Amino acid sequence: MSTIPPPLAGPARPPASAESGQAPAPAKRPFSFRDKIGYMFGDFGNDFTFLLQSSFFMIFYTNVMGINAGHVGTLLFLARILDAFTDVGAGRLIDTLRPGRTGRFKPWLLRIMIPVAVAAVLMFSPFLQDGAYGARLAWMIVTYILWGSVFYTLINIPYGSMASVISNKPGERSSLSVFRSLGGTLANLAISVILPLVVYVQIDGRSELSGNRMMFAAIVCAVLAVFCYLLCFVNVEERIATPPKPQGERMGFAKTMGTLITNRALTGIVAGALLMLIGMMMLMAIMPYVFNEYFNHGSLLSVVNLAGLLPTLLLVPFATMLGKRFGKKEFGVFGMGIAVVAGVILFVLRTDSSIVFTFGYAVMQLGIACINLLIWALITDVIDYQEIRTGERNDATVYALYSWARKLGQAFAGGLAGWALAAIGYQSGGVQQSEAVLDGIYGLATLFPAIIFALAGLAFAFWYPLSKKRVNDNVATLERKHADEGVQA
Repeated sequence: MSTIPPPLAGPARPPASAESGQAPAPAKRPFSFRDKIGYMFGDFGNDFTFLLQSSFFMIFYTNVMGINAGHVGTLLFLARILDAFTDVGAGRLIDTLRPGRTGRFKPWLLRIMIPVAVAAVLMFSPFLQDGAYGARLAWMIVTYILWGSVFYTLINIPYGSMASVISNKPGERSSLSVFRSLGGTLANLAISVILPLVVYVQIDGRSELSGNRMMFAAIVCAVLAVFCYLLCFVNVEERIATPPKPQGERMGFAKTMGTLITNRALTGIVAGALLMLIGMMMLMAIMPYVFNEYFNHGSLLSVVNLAGLLPTLLLVPFATMLGKRFGKKEFGVFGMGIAVVAGVILFVLRTDSSIVFTFGYAVMQLGIACINLLIWALITDVIDYQEIRTGERNDATVYALYSWARKLGQAFAGGLAGWALAAIGYQSGGVQQSEAVLDGIYGLATLFPAIIFALAGLAFAFWYPLSKKRVNDNVATLERKHADEGVQA
């Protein structure tokens, strides 16, 4: 592995030296606020399509396209099995390719931003709304896999991996994580607060999702996603050169995967994040049904989503400091506890007041934000831990496995939401639901996530090993290792 000089402008080559007569590579500018803003826009771009899919995919295909909820849930689950191959394959490809002129990860933003945006629009196009059921089902399957398993994978994995080469300092990495989460939160504001006001219409006293308005919203989100990817590309700098080892010196795929599945830090964060995301995405998938069916006012979804996002925005200025003071892992476990308590109280109250429900939901989101704002810094800690264990950096492969876990969490949530809705007797097509179904929807939005968040907190507390002290020790170890390599070079 190389030292930590500025990244080389072209393919990997020996460092400049007086003996070789080579001119030194141009110096990279220091890490600054510009990198934080640029990295924030990258997640802004990602979430313009990711949150669009998470928030509206199921209700679009059940209520507009008339697809059985169980079929939607099955697609979301089976697609994640496919992602086990596409995500890891993409990560391994990126780790073994030589860096481009602008770095190892940045070029992928330009390569994939247009395809992922187009696929998102196709996913929400109601062209076959009146077609045969088989044609509608095929359209859903093809467009979803094209967006999620192919293009989103090829842009999200290099973007997420990039944080480990922007800086090697824990505080700066934590700030990147916070700003990335801020980007996602701002995208969430646009999608979950503004879009419901646009895509829902009142017809004969009932709230319904408009297919044509949904497609128009997807087009706007796709254009904004491309713009945000460009802002990320021009403002972020890759500083840590990590050219791949020569073929004969690098661990093979099987050996690399063996070291990863025995990496307790990686398996711990995968388990904790998987459970957290199941709870979080279950909330996102069920919330449209809560307000469209239980409270019979879909446009109120804007209010509850705004209330859920405000705690995150309020926490943003303090998250880096709190993570540094108490430890990222420790602060996240505390947050899961808050979410559990809020969910249980809401379930016990069984309130008919949208105001009370919205307040409880906001407290749940505050708990989620405690871990979600710093989760990306945890990943860079895991990447460092992998280097200490094996002597190699597998940035993209490690991130790919975590990305797959996130998608798996989303899939389980979507699958569980679809299967659970079918199990409680939910009827597709915008029909009036029974009282028993409405009670079931309420339980799916309160007690079920609380149980999942409790399991996530336990996983982070007792499985994931990178406490505050352990992370600081690992950073010091790598600094000595890289300094030694610099002397040897």
